[in-house]
Amino acid sequence: MILSDTDIKQYLQQEKIKITPFHENHIEPASIDLTLGKHYLFPQSSQESSQNILEPFHYKEIQAHEITIPAKSFVLATTNEYIELNNQLAAFVEGRSSIGRAGLFIQNAGWVDPGFQGNITLELYNANNFDLTIQENLRICQVVIAKTQSPSTKPYKGKYQGQATTTGSMSFKDKEAKDV
Repeated sequence: MILSDTDIKQYLQQEKIKITPFHENHIEPASIDLTLGKHYLFPQSSQESSQNILEPFHYKEIQAHEITIPAKSFVLATTNEYIELNNQLAAFVEGRSSIGRAGLFIQNAGWVDPGFQGNITLELYNANNFDLTIQENLRICQVVIAKTQSPSTKPYKGKYQGQATTTGSMSFKDKEAKDV
């Protein structure tokens, strides 16, 4: 079941969903808009011609109220909002249509598990043939919250739990990375 604006308000009041800072005018008919923070990670080329996904990545860290994403480039960003979901709620993170129509693709692997707590790290890709400038507090994405049929017996406790800023890939901590 996808939560409507009425459900979202009720769940916020009952603290089944927590969002800090919270802006009531960001509640949409069946989602909540989240805003862009000011912390960014730009992946850096490895000294070799390729990067093994199971090894740590290196990033250039930037804090700024405004950044320009070069054409055909990728950057990690974060939301201003810290969210907490109880063990019976999950969320889809989607880019806002207006942002996508400007050629900025937004993803976060698309999914937030029950029990997650933290700021959402967003993967941003400028699909344009020109640079694109974005600003802190821009309504950049929306979370669509779904209620699971029953509570999760194993709420999220993963490697991204509690992240407070943009967090780079931790694929090197996955089981298959340890088996290599």
